[in-house]
Amino acid sequence: MKFFQYTGITAIVLLLASCGGSDFQKNPVDNLIRDMTNAYTFSVILYDMNVEGTFFKDYQHQYRIIKQSSEEAEPTEEITDWYTVSEDFFAQNENNMGMEIAAKNAEGQVTKTAAPPGYNNYVGNPQYGHWQGSGANSFWVFYGQYALLSNLLNMGTFPARRSYYDDYTSYRGSGKPYYGPRTSDGRTAYGTNSMYTSRAKPNSTWSRTTSSRGFRSSSPSTSRSGSRYSGSSSRSRGGGFGK
Repeated sequence: MKFFQYTGITAIVLLLASCGGSDFQKNPVDNLIRDMTNAYTFSVILYDMNVEGTFFKDYQHQYRIIKQSSEEAEPTEEITDWYTVSEDFFAQNENNMGMEIAAKNAEGQVTKTAAPPGYNNYVGNPQYGHWQGSGANSFWVFYGQYALLSNLLNMGTFPARRSYYDDYTSYRGSGKPYYGPRTSDGRTAYGTNSMYTSRAKPNSTWSRTTSSRGFRSSSPSTSRSGSRYSGSSSRSRGGGFGK
């Protein structure tokens, strides 16, 4: 009798493990953070998204990584291959395309709260640039040796305004994502459906895929806030930087 009881309990444990085991797997961003432990700084930006399949959907992310190996090193850019992610992780980030979803600063602090790209490490940091203009109407300008950062973060077209940055710093302590103010067409300044993202990556897979459109939710408010690790980095670039 005891044998059959033990066998039954074992079978239940094994069944639960087989059904829920994937929940214990880290998402790709956690793995990227782990692999960049020794980096001086890094920013992980959600570069593109995709959904494939009809009945059994495959959710995918692609990331842009900007990092420095040391304080003196030139920042480099890397666009990863596609990663398969869980439906839950995809849903958590469906409004975050074009946003920085993980970052490490020079003090070694890691954050995974979505923010406009560059706001955690570069904007507002006197090592990289300065505010030009006066008051809330001023905007961030990178020093000449960091001009590539301006291009990578699309700040030539959409400069980081001081008023946005001040609002962001007030959100930073709350743990809530910051999408900027609403624009005249009702969209947020940053995020998946923003003008910033549509112009920064006009030919994104997400914008072209019909199945992806069906997954979209409404635009986030300004204050809104295990998977298979299957990707690898495909391209990196450096240059145009220096102390």
